[in-house]
Amino acid sequence: MKSIGFIGTGVMGGAMAENLMKAGYSLFVHSRTKSRAEPLLRQGAVWCESPAQCAKGRDAVITMVGFPAVVSQVYLGEEGILEEAQPGTYLIDMTTTSPQLSRHIAKRGGEKGLHVLDAPVSGGDSGAKNGTLSIMVGGEEADFAACLPLFQAMGENIVYQGAWGSGQHTKMANQIALAGALAGVAEALAYVRCAGLDEKKVLGSIGKGAAGSWQMEHNAPKMMARDFAPGFYCKHFVKDMRIAMEEGEEMGIYLNVLADVLDMYEVLEQQGKGDLGTQALIEYYEGE
Repeated sequence: MKSIGFIGTGVMGGAMAENLMKAGYSLFVHSRTKSRAEPLLRQGAVWCESPAQCAKGRDAVITMVGFPAVVSQVYLGEEGILEEAQPGTYLIDMTTTSPQLSRHIAKRGGEKGLHVLDAPVSGGDSGAKNGTLSIMVGGEEADFAACLPLFQAMGENIVYQGAWGSGQHTKMANQIALAGALAGVAEALAYVRCAGLDEKKVLGSIGKGAAGSWQMEHNAPKMMARDFAPGFYCKHFVKDMRIAMEEGEEMGIYLNVLADVLDMYEVLEQQGKGDLGTQALIEYYEGE
């Protein structure tokens, strides 16, 4: 594979696309806002006016957009990928979206002779920039093997999970665990402040023990510094948690912790904080 279409060049997608270019792939890009693709265009990527144009003649097309409705439009809508992608093309959706939608796109793509994978990621903006993302892949195992070099240009922990939708289900499990970890860190820091303790000293103690986690290492310092720049948007986390709740309900499992954390983030979103990073959860606990 040499010629790659990449759709969605935001906080995560832009860095992922740049790593593909560093690995030697020729990139053709599309984004709803062209200015977000400018850094890639300056490095030699080619701008495409639509998802269909981005898909035409490519060996593979990768999508990294925001919401299931956008995924559906990009693949299935007017001027969508399925209109122009030629038989044999690999289509890789790396958005976190509905497992049901992933299976539907795979079915529609298979009818046209396309190889479809769902491959959501975890690792935030730092993982995207450093090429260290965890990538969870669903689809045909032969298609996973064929696309492995692409994944290796963007991530390190790359695992084939099973049939179509399995990547998305794995990401839902990731987001369920993430919800509890984020809330735990924010709640602990709120307690520390109320107790009048030195936050840095406390973090230095508990961060090295059994309570230590990626969230405590990376997001607790941001919470303390009131640095809410988005590595992962609150609004996207709300979307993910809602999908996980819906999937859980369909399977007959009620996700109590997830439900509580979702309520907290929905409050932040109602306060106009959806474009902040997920570490802004500390503001829920402090009523700011």
